[in-house]
Amino acid sequence: MTILAVEDSLYASDALRLMCLHSGARIRRADCLRSARRHLQVYRPSAILVDLGLPDGAGEDLISDLSTALPRVAAIIGTSGDEGAASRAMQAGADAFLPKPVANLGTFQNIILNALPPDRQPSGPRPMRDEVIHPDPMAYRDDLGHISLLVEDSLSPRMIRYISQFLIGIARAAEDNELLLCAQSLSETLDRKESPARTLAHLAALLQERVADRAAI
Repeated sequence: MTILAVEDSLYASDALRLMCLHSGARIRRADCLRSARRHLQVYRPSAILVDLGLPDGAGEDLISDLSTALPRVAAIIGTSGDEGAASRAMQAGADAFLPKPVANLGTFQNIILNALPPDRQPSGPRPMRDEVIHPDPMAYRDDLGHISLLVEDSLSPRMIRYISQFLIGIARAAEDNELLLCAQSLSETLDRKESPARTLAHLAALLQERVADRAAI
């Protein structure tokens, strides 16, 4: 089984890589919509996992295109940590939804297998491993370094929203509560249509602190 993960976070991608490794599946990764479409021009995976928040657009657009394409990918699965994301993914045409953070191996396996058509699902009982996956902490640091560079630039409201959603997802997975609260505050500032300058400054300081301190990761 081959899974294409359309996922911009290295930390989340490493979790998916480990889950596929323990499940006997191969994985390929695309970090944006453009890259995913290039992959799909070359080969057809058994299943595709699509993060709804991507740097170059909404994952729902790709899900919608894939749901009506022929031949169709056997299992199209949306993934996100945002509230209301499951309904958006299913309305776009996904077969299933994988909520973030993704940590439990058995949950991952069940969602992937149940999304497959009946004739592609394994017959008989399924032995599932109730195991928590721990991705590489350095992948988390690399994600933070990438976002730290983005925060230094002049940002549009759309990019600020993307940054807040990205950080909420990985901070929750890494149990980095201080960074999680700051990212949530940034999202709330946008909702209230207030200036994000002060929150962005605080966020930039937190990111620099984590990127510089290898021992803290």
